[in-house]
Amino acid sequence: MKKVLFFDIDGTLFNSKKYIPIKAKEAVFEARKKGHEIFIATGRAPFMIQDVLKELEINSYICFNGQYIVYNNEVVFNKGIDLNQLKTVSDFANIHNHPMVYMNAEKMISSISYHPHIEESISSLKFSHPQYEKNFYLNQKIYQSLVFCTEEEELSYRETFPLLKFVRWHRVSVDILPKGASKAKAIEFLCEHFNIAVEDTIAFGDGLNDIEMLETVGFGVCMGNGHEEALKRANYITDHVDDDGLVKAMKYLNLI
Repeated sequence: MKKVLFFDIDGTLFNSKKYIPIKAKEAVFEARKKGHEIFIATGRAPFMIQDVLKELEINSYICFNGQYIVYNNEVVFNKGIDLNQLKTVSDFANIHNHPMVYMNAEKMISSISYHPHIEESISSLKFSHPQYEKNFYLNQKIYQSLVFCTEEEELSYRETFPLLKFVRWHRVSVDILPKGASKAKAIEFLCEHFNIAVEDTIAFGDGLNDIEMLETVGFGVCMGNGHEEALKRANYITDHVDDDGLVKAMKYLNLI
């Protein structure tokens, strides 16, 4: 039976060296050949995944943890962060000397010319430190922002901004999204919009931003390298991404 497959990128498609292993790539192509529909579901921005889309010949994807949805190369949903909320959290971050990065669909801009925490986290995605541009977020639709702080410091953001969602993805960096935003909400939108049965959806992920997705789809697979909270939510735990965990899971589910 045809399934709709949603693949996270970092830690799921990408191994620890930040590339797609040849066996995983072949598995995605084989699954498509067998009639399964393929989506990317990532916290990354569209401009950050173009190489992946090209390599896997994918034209449907969820970006910004659900804030931007493309189906067959057509944007079918997009929602930015409320500007007043973004202004307030930006002022709060500035007071606490926490730099921020703002993302639209085309680029990311920093609130400061350079900061080591920005360099550390953004370079882990194989991107360089973003450029500084004054008041960039005031004149753009910002789908996702990043604030750079410790886990202890993150608590004050959660307490101060109940209308925003904070999801840690790196030791020193946290995604900022509208409250309720998630990959799961995007999948629910796609299911309703295109008459897809939820029970026919399968998701593969590993991070904190994958938790809702793993709980919502018909079957959720967590990589062996997944965050402990994501591991708890999965229907099935496969091997580490570096040990062909994705391919093994797809074979287990008879997708290939």
